[in-house]
Amino acid sequence: MADQTERKRLAGKVAIVTGAGRGIGRCEALQLAAEGAKVVVNDVFIENRGEPNEVAIAASVADEIRAAGGEAAANLDSVASMTGAERIVNHALREFGRVDILINNAGNHRPGFTYEMNEYDWDRVIQTHLKGTFALIRFASPLFCRQGAGVVVNTGSESGLGHPTMANYSAAKEGILGLTRSVAREMGRFGVRCNAIRPRAVTHSVEIFTKTTSAPTQALERALGRFWLGDRGHIPSNGGPEHVAPLVVWLCTDAAKNVNGRTFYVCGDEVGLFSEPEVICSLSRAGGWTLDSLDSYARERLIGDLTNDFLLEGILNCGNSSQPKLSST
Repeated sequence: MADQTERKRLAGKVAIVTGAGRGIGRCEALQLAAEGAKVVVNDVFIENRGEPNEVAIAASVADEIRAAGGEAAANLDSVASMTGAERIVNHALREFGRVDILINNAGNHRPGFTYEMNEYDWDRVIQTHLKGTFALIRFASPLFCRQGAGVVVNTGSESGLGHPTMANYSAAKEGILGLTRSVAREMGRFGVRCNAIRPRAVTHSVEIFTKTTSAPTQALERALGRFWLGDRGHIPSNGGPEHVAPLVVWLCTDAAKNVNGRTFYVCGDEVGLFSEPEVICSLSRAGGWTLDSLDSYARERLIGDLTNDFLLEGILNCGNSSQPKLSST
């Protein structure tokens, strides 16, 4: 019997990876293929180097997989529409005849202060992350339910814990975690598993965001310190996308067959399991609560010594562009 390290754990499986042209998605696609899966590499972007016959980055990754002896097909449809998502799933069926694994990784960034964010920037991020994740699940899940097996791994973010100047991204990412739990509870009885990750990795998009961050935003980040990113903003990002892929692929194998509806953390050398949201303190009062009774009991017994960690000196002096502007009516 072959040693487990030599055995291809996903032989015969077909996987879709969205946003797989670079960064985390590319590493996930390559490792899935290395474990024997046939991979649909989805990404809408084309490298713009000013050269003739530019190649879509999805095609480049598919070529890379085939050059290593694997099977792959490139797909350029957008996850941001239901039609595009359906085409991606149908592409997998045409190329490989089935779908077993769905990795929702496609994403974008359009940062800005909440009081300056326009409708376009809000919609584009929500469409790509949250709607795109839902849309792929919408069209892959009937296949999974009929065959009695299927794995979904969604890409959340610690930004969902609270990330100033990223309200659209934070809302989309935390929405993905609620979607993950719902899908797991709804489809678990059919043998479908749906989990999520909150990864940290220095990628091309992160580098671009860092370089283009405005001075007021940088001042706000310094002022908030460890509270810049939830309560974990003090943890350094010391890993790359290649550190994320093993956990994601492992969640697709039989080794994780009993894991469903959970959220994992991965960064560099560290992996972890997030707790599920829970009520940490509660009070009960016959007849319900009034404002006076809340003053008398809840202030002391419910909120206790909670403080406003975000009311920090200096934030209001970090540049004129950081000040909310009133809209004229």
